Amino acid sequence: MVETQTGHDRSDGISYDDILRNDTVPPPAVYLENSPLAPGVTRVPVEKYFSREQHELEVERLWKRVWQMACHESDIANVGDTYVYDIAELSFIVVRVSENEVKAFPNACLHRGRTLCDSHRRELKVFRCPFHGWSWNLDGSLKEIPGHWDFPSVKAEEYGLPEIRVGHWGGFVFINPDSECEPLENFLGDIDRHFGIPFERRFKAAHLIKVLPCNWKVAQEAFMESYHVVATHPELLGYFSDVNSKYDVFGNLSRAISASGPPSPHTGLVNPDMSSYPDKKAFTSLRHMISGHVYRRLGENRVEVTLQDGRTGIFDQYAEYIDGEVKSADIQMCSWVGGAICEGEEDTPMEYSTESPHAYRDEVASARREALRPQFGEGVEKISDADLVDAIYYSVFPNISPWGDFNPIFYRFRPNGSNPEESLHEVMYMVPLPEGVPMPEAANCTYLGVDDDYCDAPEIGSSLAKIFNQDFVNHRQVQKGLHSHPKGHTIFASYQETKIRHFHQTLDKWLSSDKAPLSE
Repeated sequence: MVETQTGHDRSDGISYDDILRNDTVPPPAVYLENSPLAPGVTRVPVEKYFSREQHELEVERLWKRVWQMACHESDIANVGDTYVYDIAELSFIVVRVSENEVKAFPNACLHRGRTLCDSHRRELKVFRCPFHGWSWNLDGSLKEIPGHWDFPSVKAEEYGLPEIRVGHWGGFVFINPDSECEPLENFLGDIDRHFGIPFERRFKAAHLIKVLPCNWKVAQEAFMESYHVVATHPELLGYFSDVNSKYDVFGNLSRAISASGPPSPHTGLVNPDMSSYPDKKAFTSLRHMISGHVYRRLGENRVEVTLQDGRTGIFDQYAEYIDGEVKSADIQMCSWVGGAICEGEEDTPMEYSTESPHAYRDEVASARREALRPQFGEGVEKISDADLVDAIYYSVFPNISPWGDFNPIFYRFRPNGSNPEESLHEVMYMVPLPEGVPMPEAANCTYLGVDDDYCDAPEIGSSLAKIFNQDFVNHRQVQKGLHSHPKGHTIFASYQETKIRHFHQTLDKWLSSDKAPLSE
């Protein structure tokens, strides 16, 4: 049984603020702030997820005039390092001109439009077009035109590369193609007060980009709420607060916080329950907290399902029937148990205190403090329980998602070229470091095609990779189903899908305005 009607506009589960009041190390005050979006109904026409007209409107009124993260400073660490940033059909080059200066230009030769850089480059001296050899200095000034005598109208002062506005926040480089845009600082507002450790003190420990078979908004929306946990991530139900998560909005930011420790209100339990892991291992077996069915790994892509009456069936990781009395299975349970596991993580333990939510949070937080102690010393005693155990995830309009201080996840979602039904899911691990510790070298990026498994990027670990694989099960099917949606529009929960509602309200402002909206 799951929680359905409660007689009011929130879950009956314990509130996040009440959970925090019992923590051993209290949270930052900002986590206790309440800034909910006004309740309401948000419906989005399905065409906004696949139509060519919508895609072109987003290019013209969003991507050509909004502040957007282009790259990390570590991607252009040395003078001449150049990053190619693509968004839809648009392409830009971001270059370190000097130790303290970064510039950005359209990635197009002013002769006949060929891209100046086809991929990221290290320590360039000039931008030289591979077609006819026109070249520019790193600062964008015209350097040389072969046969310049044949272009009498081309004046050096008129044919420098046009500069794109550049801004910096948290070690990231932002660009805005709109020369009349508001400052990045205005756009981001008071974002810094939400993070105790500035993003400038974080290094890129992992980086991957995967192609997804869905619109970029479909992809992003899958990572903006915990409402989907009950169906998509059932392995979390015994110790994760999903429908009683907390949602707030702050200007161009939105925030969700989901607590670890208290079980999902869908289970009817008060204390965490780890019996969903019969082997006390994370990936080899799983008992569904609501149905009671047990899924056991027989090998990669093979799962045995046992019902409470003892009947069994064999399925692959996509819940396709192979053998046995039981003819149907939960695809997400099969994905978790039967899918790939990163090498060396097959026996990952899964056993924590079930005495109470507070005991669970204490145990997990204490273990993580000890793991951080070699770097942070006695400073770990001041790190809040919430920062160590909870999912605290922000969205910055239009397409990035930085997580809280000690969860290193950072997402970006983009259209994949001109195809409105494909997108790029980008994952970075931005690991915090204490003051005075030198920044390690940034990780290289792993590229995954649409058919590649997230476990093909073992640097992110099996737990997160397998969660992404569960989300991936939905992506293609959501995109397909939108074309047949009988209502012709999606509808979003008033509170639990706050971040998605806020995103669409903000997006609609941008797409309906002749001039870029100013931040409030």
